[in-house]
Amino acid sequence: MIKAIFFDIDGTLISFNTHKVPQSTKDSLNKLRENGVKLFLATGRSPMWLEMIKDMVEFEFDGYVMINGQYCILNDEVVHEMKIPTESIEKLIPYLDEKKISCEFVELDYMYINHINDRVKELREYLGATAPESPIESMERIYKNDIFQLCAYIKEEEEEEFLENLPKCRAVRWNPVFADIIPERGGKDVGIGKILKHLGIKREECMAFGDGGNDISMLKYVGLGVAMGNAGEDVKAVADYVTEDVDNSGIKLALEKYNIL
Repeated sequence: MIKAIFFDIDGTLISFNTHKVPQSTKDSLNKLRENGVKLFLATGRSPMWLEMIKDMVEFEFDGYVMINGQYCILNDEVVHEMKIPTESIEKLIPYLDEKKISCEFVELDYMYINHINDRVKELREYLGATAPESPIESMERIYKNDIFQLCAYIKEEEEEEFLENLPKCRAVRWNPVFADIIPERGGKDVGIGKILKHLGIKREECMAFGDGGNDISMLKYVGLGVAMGNAGEDVKAVADYVTEDVDNSGIKLALEKYNIL
């Protein structure tokens, strides 16, 4: 029996085409709530996006696995947090300057960027209303505020060299020109595990929906991992089931298939 479900946001709850949540998904969330299922967001986004997300989804979740699992909230209580060591980021700065790589620095309630290039503009256009508009800040800020995630505008073939300059971190990817950089021991699966432990729910009693590379760990971790039809092939390969895409009622159809609605 499924007792908890975790949803990615971009490309899963919210369409990349319309930048909205399909009505079938909204109806499904309300029906699941009526049935007593615990519902959570599992996203790469930080708490600074929560109010905007709530307005777009028009739904109040039971908790949030945020920043790809680095910051988790259950019933308005923080149950887990994991930061990137300042000394690791310090070693990265000269490399960013040398290679002219754009990189966003994610704090809990603020995010900023070192500089803006064409890849940044490309992603902002792709994401539309949900895209970050991060201001440019001095790198001195890393010594004043905790960093939970970096968002690096690098292609997959550039990851290895990038990570060689950022100790104790790894990349999770959901876009060809962009990767989320998190602590090597972090991930959505880790955050979900912390939430489930507090609730006394087994991972076998848990379901998750996702479409991006940063969803792979959680789809493998839960009892029933569902990849959206618009997911990448690497995501579909680890899923227990591949549903239709977000614009074709993918969430509703998967829930009906497994008699959860």
